[in-house]
Amino acid sequence: MQSQSRFFEDVAKLGNSAFSTLSGVKEEIEARVRDQMERVLRDMNLVSREEFEAVRAMAEKARLENEALEKRLAKLEENL
Repeated sequence: MQSQSRFFEDVAKLGNSAFSTLSGVKEEIEARVRDQMERVLRDMNLVSREEFEAVRAMAEKARLENEALEKRLAKLEENL
């Protein structure tokens, strides 16, 4: 009976060691994939969210100004 208990303890230790090793491997793979993705995205020369929002705001302002000028021009043409 004692030998069976020892056997199961050894199997449990082996399982825990394997789980710890696999957990470490998983973390290492995740870190390498994350680094690679960051490198790829950096090389793609994408704009940041802040830059995108700034250009978007400028385009919206230009569109509103264009609409206002179109209305003003239409009124001036009516007066002629």
